[in-house]
Amino acid sequence: MKIKDLITATGAKVLKEIDENLDVNISTDTRTIKSGDFYLPLKGASFDGEKFINQALEKGASGSFSCGTGGTLQVNDTLEAYLKLANYRRNQLNFKVVAITGSSGKTTTKELVASTLAEKYKTFKTPLNHNNEIGFCQTIFEAPNDTEVLVLEMGMRGTGEIELLSKYAEPDITIISNVGTAHIGRLGSRENIAKAKCEIVKYQRGNIFIAHDDELIRKNVHFNGEKIFYSIKDVNILEKSAYYSKFEYNGVIYELNVGGDYNIENALSAINTGLALHMDTDEIKAGLKKYSPIEKRWEAVNAGGYEIINDSYNANPESMRAFVDTITELYKNYIIILGDMGELGVDEIKYHKELGRYINQKLSAESCIISIGKLSAYITGEITGCPALHFDTVEEAVNYIKNNIDKSKTLFLKASRSMQFEHIITMLAG
Repeated sequence: MKIKDLITATGAKVLKEIDENLDVNISTDTRTIKSGDFYLPLKGASFDGEKFINQALEKGASGSFSCGTGGTLQVNDTLEAYLKLANYRRNQLNFKVVAITGSSGKTTTKELVASTLAEKYKTFKTPLNHNNEIGFCQTIFEAPNDTEVLVLEMGMRGTGEIELLSKYAEPDITIISNVGTAHIGRLGSRENIAKAKCEIVKYQRGNIFIAHDDELIRKNVHFNGEKIFYSIKDVNILEKSAYYSKFEYNGVIYELNVGGDYNIENALSAINTGLALHMDTDEIKAGLKKYSPIEKRWEAVNAGGYEIINDSYNANPESMRAFVDTITELYKNYIIILGDMGELGVDEIKYHKELGRYINQKLSAESCIISIGKLSAYITGEITGCPALHFDTVEEAVNYIKNNIDKSKTLFLKASRSMQFEHIITMLAG
């Protein structure tokens, strides 16, 4: 962007003389800032980027934003300025935007959609889990100039956050992967979560909305364009195993190199997105076939001779149930290792107990389940049909596994990210 673009996009007041035709890149971090970059200081609960304006200038920054009088361009709020700049670039490059949210499955859906669209279009996607306001801006600025479709993941912790992202993303196509109980501790009910997720259409400029077929989504989405709802009931599953799915949807046969009904459901959103963007079914089939799970999402690893499926990126009651469903349907010789589910509010014990009762109906006497953490004890406390063990720490659980679990058994890991279940793999490998 040129300096004059920064001024136009943000409505900034010019405090110090600067060449408005100067081309600059935006940097928000003085640790990685390069000579010639324009510094945009962000503020948080425990940091204030404006304290580092002089440091940015010393490293060669051409200027900086500020809320006070210490910068080159003055704005009321630097995060708002960052969002306005991202929106300016979004409209400048004029790529199609596919925006995705959901209580669970949104990252997998993002990956499936991006893999599909890449068969026809130059596609860029939200990296890793950069799905908040700052991550959105970073994604916009990292997108190559020749991007044709941008696939955005939108996360939230409360009301208004998806609406804010929608305002500056102006999506062409929106997707809600599902509405579950993630963040119910903050929002109070699934209905409130549905309302918050449905904010994604507030500033949508395109006319396609795609979502998991859920009564709460149907009730709370206020959108005048085309609405497409999907569910596992819409498909004819032809073949499936731990690492493969073959299914028929609307008369066309598709394949995935991953198991699990929930992955098939997520693929339906990718199929409908591809069709909405005028892809033919052969292109869509090829894109889906190329999808492979990313780290900590049904990731197959070997550690210390143990075969492990690591799905410990996050966990909530719905994703836990889907996880267990897939294991019990496709595997015979397994150990399920579960950890605490976070952000479930005052009813967190109830949700863990309900999950335990659900699992108890699924497991056979030959199964075994291990729980780790404070809340997960309530899961195994409900298990009566097979061996169930609880450990307070990862270290205690790993010690037990090494001394008691045969390496012929596959270990399945799932927990909220805060449980840091990746340490199980590291410790078993050591």
